[in-house]
Amino acid sequence: MRRPSLSMLMNEQRYNWVTQAVHRDTPMDAILSGNIMSSVSFFASTTALLILALFTVIGQLPDMAPALSTITFGASHSEADLQVHNIAMLVLFVTAFLSFTLSLRQFNHFCILVGATDHTKPTPPEEIRTIARINAMAAQNFNAGIRAYYFAIPMVAWFISSWLSIVVTLATIGFL
Repeated sequence: MRRPSLSMLMNEQRYNWVTQAVHRDTPMDAILSGNIMSSVSFFASTTALLILALFTVIGQLPDMAPALSTITFGASHSEADLQVHNIAMLVLFVTAFLSFTLSLRQFNHFCILVGATDHTKPTPPEEIRTIARINAMAAQNFNAGIRAYYFAIPMVAWFISSWLSIVVTLATIGFL
């Protein structure tokens, strides 16, 4: 028998959270949701800064080549190689940014739905499942954004060596 994944276990806890939240009349759920949204907002804004930095680097690629050649094993990177590296990093972080902002939006919907529940009457189980599912979708998108950061490490290793990048990519996959 397979062990349940961490995501499956957390989805059960999300369901439990919403089941309890619809009975509580305290600000605790808003505080918890706010903490989660702060983390997502931090990563979204940090990712936006990284995207801007990568756009700035585009104009500086010829000046970067000599500096990067000091850490590269094997042949030095051409300007075209550096452009491909930079564009790949841009694609990675734009995808991460979109994941984080979608996650933020979904957590916002979650907060609205939890706040809109009527504590004076029982909440239907289908509504609880839907609210918990929106939270799970938000967490899934947040995790996708975080994975982009994990895979940025092999992309940085790519500046040193293609083979090192392959090894670090496999290590990252193994870690995840």
